[in-house]
Amino acid sequence: MNQNSIEVRTEARVLFVDMNSFFARCEQQVNYWLRGRPCGVCVYTGKYGCVISLSTEAKALGLKAGSRLNDVMAACPEFIPIESNPTRYREYHVKIINVLKEYCDDVVPKSIDEAIINLNNYKLIHPDPVMVARNIKRDILKKVGDFLECSIGVAPNAFLAKLGSVVGKKKGGLQVIDQHNIDEVLKTLRLGDLPGIGANMSYRLERCGVNTPLQMRHTSPDRLKAIFKSIEGIYWHYRLNFIETNIAAQDYRGMQAMRQISAEKRETEGYIDQLFMTLCLTLEKRMVRHNFYCKAIGFTASYTDGTRWDDAFKVSIPIQDAISLMRMIRKRIAKFEEMTKGDAIMNNRISSMRVGVTNFVDNSNVLYSLFEDVDRNEAARKTMHQIKDKFGQDKLVRAVEMTDGKVIKDVIGFGSVKDLTSMDYARVPRY
Repeated sequence: MNQNSIEVRTEARVLFVDMNSFFARCEQQVNYWLRGRPCGVCVYTGKYGCVISLSTEAKALGLKAGSRLNDVMAACPEFIPIESNPTRYREYHVKIINVLKEYCDDVVPKSIDEAIINLNNYKLIHPDPVMVARNIKRDILKKVGDFLECSIGVAPNAFLAKLGSVVGKKKGGLQVIDQHNIDEVLKTLRLGDLPGIGANMSYRLERCGVNTPLQMRHTSPDRLKAIFKSIEGIYWHYRLNFIETNIAAQDYRGMQAMRQISAEKRETEGYIDQLFMTLCLTLEKRMVRHNFYCKAIGFTASYTDGTRWDDAFKVSIPIQDAISLMRMIRKRIAKFEEMTKGDAIMNNRISSMRVGVTNFVDNSNVLYSLFEDVDRNEAARKTMHQIKDKFGQDKLVRAVEMTDGKVIKDVIGFGSVKDLTSMDYARVPRY
């Protein structure tokens, strides 16, 4: 679904739903004794584990997501670390999306804690978008979880609605931005307050005399294009002037799985190999969900000294399974090591690792091997992942998923909904 256009719409009928402190509040939802306490979700709860989501109480103390657990504990000894539970967050995400779909079909999940609702085609059914926003906030608390609060922005396009959800966090969780108040809202903000404008772009805009979001809105599209040095500048003019550029479903031209590696984990025997396997299994699951086979593979290992090793290659027969991914990447690594006689690519100096797949085809375009039943293998993989999703990741385990007798943990990239498809969102009564 792509609803982008160059049509100017000034009526605020697009909603952006942003769940507050989502991972942490999911944990507080299931564990009453965490409520009212500073807590947070960590990738793992070792000394140097990264805190990826903080409760509202922890944020109020000045703690920052992305910090190491030891630093957080030093600043706040009463902080409660919680190990990440990806399955739980996906389940709550699906329930929330189903609540949104009770109001209309035009719902686009943007991440695991964000979604866009376009009411432009539902004017007769929902004449008052602000009332819809209030009802959604009520329904999430009533039907999904009484501790799962959200902030909703209402605006003529998705970007301004997202901005409204950010501004609205301090205003009761609801903010309307339209032609009547947009300049008043923008003049209270800095360039860095706009979602998508980072420090470098703020500096570039300021050097060119555009010092505030309000000035940016009234700067010509051609000048913004020159400042951004790309057509992205025109898109920014569109976003700030009621033209839709941000309602599009997930684009699957490529998929990647990447993880940072802490110093503690780098020293853990076997961890690098285990992580490599986990990344390949993650991509297998995504491709199985979407009936994709890839024809191109990429691998990157970044090291603590700032260097990295990259490789990208195409395959003659499209693949979907993790075992083939691992085998082909390892074969390329071994060939490079043999040719250069240098250090091993997989070593304990790796600070991050990425595996990517692209050039997708579906089953009908796969070249069949004389000795392989592609349909049967794909059906087996799909059935296996369905069983895992329903009963738990450890209830059905292949030998490749075992390391030292332990099942590899499920992982989730913060904000990711790439493991979910429309089949995950149950059909619910409309309106």
